Amino acid sequence: MKKLYEKNEMTFAIVCIVVYCILQMSSPALNKAVGVDYAAYAVFNLAQSIILLVFMKQNGLFKKYGLCKTKFSAWRFLFYIPLIAISFGNLSFGAAVNLPPLECVCYLTYMLCVGINEELIFRAILFKAIAKDNVTQAIIISSVTFGLGHILHLFDGSGQRLIETLLQVLGAVAIGFMFMTLFYRGGSIIPCIITHSVNDMVSAFANQANASEKQIVMFFLIRMAICIAYTLILLKTLPNKTEKFIKDRNEERNEKTV
Repeated sequence: MKKLYEKNEMTFAIVCIVVYCILQMSSPALNKAVGVDYAAYAVFNLAQSIILLVFMKQNGLFKKYGLCKTKFSAWRFLFYIPLIAISFGNLSFGAAVNLPPLECVCYLTYMLCVGINEELIFRAILFKAIAKDNVTQAIIISSVTFGLGHILHLFDGSGQRLIETLLQVLGAVAIGFMFMTLFYRGGSIIPCIITHSVNDMVSAFANQANASEKQIVMFFLIRMAICIAYTLILLKTLPNKTEKFIKDRNEERNEKTV
């Protein structure tokens, strides 16, 4: 991993994405083989999370990829209230116990690690690799790629409806831009990981079975509106880091050429 990372960060990012997608696509068949839903998802995602975190720790990459505290006060982020609303939004239609105990544990582990993996891969690794040449392009590609990745739900055996998947893709793009703003302007990816993981884990107790298509559409539209509004607010309250990023990038390049 280290040799690949040092040779080409973009290739490293692509490999991480490909491995992640392959693991997600192969999990349903393995779940059926072992007879426990979400078991393979839990094992694969936990393994990838551990590998990524250990790799970053051993190579001193925590700060580079935002695994650190933000330098700004909580009020600059509106005390993260919009993130809390998004995190528990899946309970809008009520709560229910949807899974037996063992499957619930596997699902919660899976969702916790998905938040870690997707934020580190799409938000941190991919962004940093592209941002070396173009920050704006990196923000767009990272956010859109993250959103499009949710198309996998059409093929993962979850039975998710097409309209819900399409709305989820659009919503994920909006969330992607919001998370990118938090990470790039705020300097820490930890709020993104926490919000992402909690939102996904709470879905284990969401009671959407009786929700109409109209209600689901409204839910996603409201969440998108919150993401867009919060992103615009953060762009106003957090300092622009473009100049500092370019300076740090140039210093890093100069160090490599010495």
